[in-house]
Amino acid sequence: MLKFVGVLLVLFAGTMIGLVQSARYAARPRQIRELLHAFQRLETEIGYGRTPLPEALARIAAAIPKPLSAMFASVSASLAGEEARSGETVSECWERAVRDFWPATAMKQPEREAALRLGATLGGSGREDQLKHLKLAFHQLQAEEATAREEQRKYEKLSRSLGMLGAALIVILMI
Repeated sequence: MLKFVGVLLVLFAGTMIGLVQSARYAARPRQIRELLHAFQRLETEIGYGRTPLPEALARIAAAIPKPLSAMFASVSASLAGEEARSGETVSECWERAVRDFWPATAMKQPEREAALRLGATLGGSGREDQLKHLKLAFHQLQAEEATAREEQRKYEKLSRSLGMLGAALIVILMI
């Protein structure tokens, strides 16, 4: 009986590991799309609405799901709060928020670099220059989204199967 319970636990654990990894492959393209949507909204707020950056970032944070909304809300709060009075730049607020909130996402280093490059130009240059950098980041993220979709197509099902099959192998070796 104890051995049977052990077998079930090993099968369950292996299957769950495979499902968690599979979910990360599925989450990455979705989160890149959400970031693209956020950048489009930011472009609209800067280009057409001429909204102040803290307010624009707060609106975007309210419109997108977590974990990205927390990142945008953090930057907005930093720019509108005590840090704004302490002399922290937009770039520094953006970099800190990316550093703090990026591990909660399923996105990888190329998306992080595109976000950091964009953050370095926000608030520090003219409206037209910021719009150009937003378009550049948008195009870079579109390319990464295509790569992420391809990885999802290749590895999502494989991860689930490997988790289950790895657990089955362990069970066979245990018996």
